[in-house]
Amino acid sequence: MTTLSTPGPTLGVVGGGQLGRMLAEAASPLGVEVIVLDPTPDCPAAPVAREQLVGGFDDEDGIRELAERADVLTFEIELADQDLLERIGEETATPVHPKPETLRVIHDKLVQKRALADAGVPVPPFRAVETAADVREAMADYGGPVMLKARTGGYDGRGNVPVETPEEAEKALESVAGPAMVEAFVDFEREVSVIAVKGEGEHATFPLGENRHEDEILWETIVPARSSEPVAERAREVASDVLAVMEGRGVYGIELFETVDGEILLNEIAPRPHNSGHWTIEGAVSSQFEQHVRAVLGWPLGSTDLRTPTVSTNLLGDVEESRPAALANVDRVLETPGAHLHWYGKQEVRPLRKMGHVTVTERDGEGREALLERAQRLRAAVTFDVDQ
Repeated sequence: MTTLSTPGPTLGVVGGGQLGRMLAEAASPLGVEVIVLDPTPDCPAAPVAREQLVGGFDDEDGIRELAERADVLTFEIELADQDLLERIGEETATPVHPKPETLRVIHDKLVQKRALADAGVPVPPFRAVETAADVREAMADYGGPVMLKARTGGYDGRGNVPVETPEEAEKALESVAGPAMVEAFVDFEREVSVIAVKGEGEHATFPLGENRHEDEILWETIVPARSSEPVAERAREVASDVLAVMEGRGVYGIELFETVDGEILLNEIAPRPHNSGHWTIEGAVSSQFEQHVRAVLGWPLGSTDLRTPTVSTNLLGDVEESRPAALANVDRVLETPGAHLHWYGKQEVRPLRKMGHVTVTERDGEGREALLERAQRLRAAVTFDVDQ
């Protein structure tokens, strides 16, 4: 085993949003310095990273400079250009994790689903569609409504359009730019996720989280999920099967459906830390961000054990139009025992934009229902609707 020393290496991150910010926060205690590449000057990660390079996710000069100054490259956004990462990584001898090949699989949801289905990972029925007639045919074959998805470019629910009736097919397809696919609707009991980590010759999974979405946007994650232990174990098995398909080290956010029959079906994968894993900062022995840093560097993984039942709730822009970002009533969170505020440092708030999150940990054995209610009350107490 190689002996590690501190201060440690430099990690180059393509993307400097809130995930890059929290990666830099987790890297610092390990003696790892972080440089980010992001097109937005003074991006959210800039105040906590060693340095920001200003450039796009397909900026060849920017990615090359990042690679030359880093010991390992990673990314916090799937919009990173996989071809550039692969070529520049080879030319500069800078490892890239997860591997660019994984980004190729992830970028196209149809390619992603086919690769996983071929590997035996359980997925909902799906197919490519080009015309409204294709959508209507899929609805007839699947026996009900479908979810129409843009194959590329969508995230946080963007590019996903439910199609309830055949008459909606044409309008729905027009709203999805570029190639599309459909999936059968899943009769699910709950949406769940596993944050999984692929290290050097080892892997680990965090406890199963339960996610509540509205309009395809994540609002809350409850850990442990209100699922039976056999269902939770099956979710971990599926997550391990997913990791076997993915190339390269790092954290993977694996979104799943728990069906009413207690089965587990894969929804989507993010090859990076995930919004549904933010609870790990306070709720687990080591956070998903620390695990990602450890994994991409090839270091031993930390413990993924649960410290205490936890709920994280997103602070989403509650304004009608864009405006300078300012959050009021934060004292309500700060004065509450077991509550933790995370502000992402974004300079502008927009409708439903993720601006931060609040994590609430269990106190005095209150139970998950009471814990969830407490988190929801705190989220409702803070607001972006303040005088500027």
